[in-house]
Amino acid sequence: MNFEMTDAQRMIRDMVREFAEKEIRPRAAEIDQTDEFPQDLYRRMAELGILGMTLSPEYGGSGADTVSWAIAQEEMARASVVVADIQLLNKLMQDMILRNGTEAQKGKYLPAMGRGEKICVIAQTEPGTGSDVAGIQTTARLEREGYVLNGTKRFITCAMVCDLAVVVATVDKAKGRQGITLFLVEKGTPGFSPGSKERLMGVRGMGTGELVFDNCWIPRENLLGGECEGFKRAMMSLDTGRIGIGCQAVGLAQAAMEEAIRYARQRTAFGQPIASNQGIQFMLAEMSAGIEAARLRLLHAAFLKDQGRPIIREAAEAKLLASELVVRVTKDALQIHGAYGYSKDFPIERMYREAKVYQIWEGTSEIQRMVIARQLLKEYGG
Repeated sequence: MNFEMTDAQRMIRDMVREFAEKEIRPRAAEIDQTDEFPQDLYRRMAELGILGMTLSPEYGGSGADTVSWAIAQEEMARASVVVADIQLLNKLMQDMILRNGTEAQKGKYLPAMGRGEKICVIAQTEPGTGSDVAGIQTTARLEREGYVLNGTKRFITCAMVCDLAVVVATVDKAKGRQGITLFLVEKGTPGFSPGSKERLMGVRGMGTGELVFDNCWIPRENLLGGECEGFKRAMMSLDTGRIGIGCQAVGLAQAAMEEAIRYARQRTAFGQPIASNQGIQFMLAEMSAGIEAARLRLLHAAFLKDQGRPIIREAAEAKLLASELVVRVTKDALQIHGAYGYSKDFPIERMYREAKVYQIWEGTSEIQRMVIARQLLKEYGG
């Protein structure tokens, strides 16, 4: 078992780390404060090949493996989870179109996404539906050699800036998940518009908000995959999404630990640095042990995916470990900062706000536990 990075993986890590430290980190506080989508950093990711890193050369990418991408996710999240998540969304949408699209759809959208010319989103979550995809209320009605979409999506990452949406809708509510179908809808299509922008506690700057479909007609060729096949096709992206979200959580936890160490070494109390106190040292030790454990679980899941093996349980376990970890680490890191940790003048305040969402998106911690338990019962069912 070899735990060393390949030369290609190390090169990607070093390139992304330099970009993150020099260009992303100095902007992290500003992005949070202004809540504005960082278009310049998005274009820069395209220039560096980060947006299309896992695309095949056929579509303008470099064909990087999942492990390389996971490493890049962590490196970017150490500087800004917002920028890392924008890249994750791009990757997931590329995978969805690559896996389900026609040759015409792949040729039209994938190179443009890799070049940063199109921002594609997944329009799934609704005001009353999150993890329960079978409860989707957005409808698609057959009409004039196409479909008419009606419904509202909420908490959609990059909704306010998107050029293209993969819309999860039902062609027959009575069929439940069996009626779920995927559609491609481009910006400018009549009846398709952004709604309200979300006012979030953290991860600000991604243009998260509503997407509204009001008698939005699209041609039949905008169907992504077969009719009534959307549920299983949408679920195929979950494992990769959970790896990416987990890597972001580890990157954020790593950054929080580094801030805590830096502060503990320079802050003095009772005549000595607080880092010399055993209580502080124990907190730092727990942070490090947890980060390394979660990181290894995530990289193992990414490695298994590259081998073509199923990773439903592995991805859920990795995401659960990392998301629970980052909440603990940022909480303790803020505690080490004392009153300064509660000040917006210190990065740990932002990190603390950002951490909570990792227990929620790409499946809540409760959903991960359900997934893990179900897989265990299947694996050990006798």
